[in-house]
Amino acid sequence: MAKDKVCKNCKIFVEGTNCPLCKGNQFTNVYQGRLTILDANKSFVAQQMGIKEKGRYAIKIR
Repeated sequence: MAKDKVCKNCKIFVEGTNCPLCKGNQFTNVYQGRLTILDANKSFVAQQMGIKEKGRYAIKIR
């Protein structure tokens, strides 16, 4: 099973070769914790982390 990769810029889990949010291509496989945001406008946690789009995010990356 392939390890998930996370965008270093926006912390979102990425499946392709470019990040869907920032269009970047710098990724890491080292992260701690997962967070799923369903509605970024109503989520207190999303507001605290600066997340504006729904998706799966890493809480901490290296």
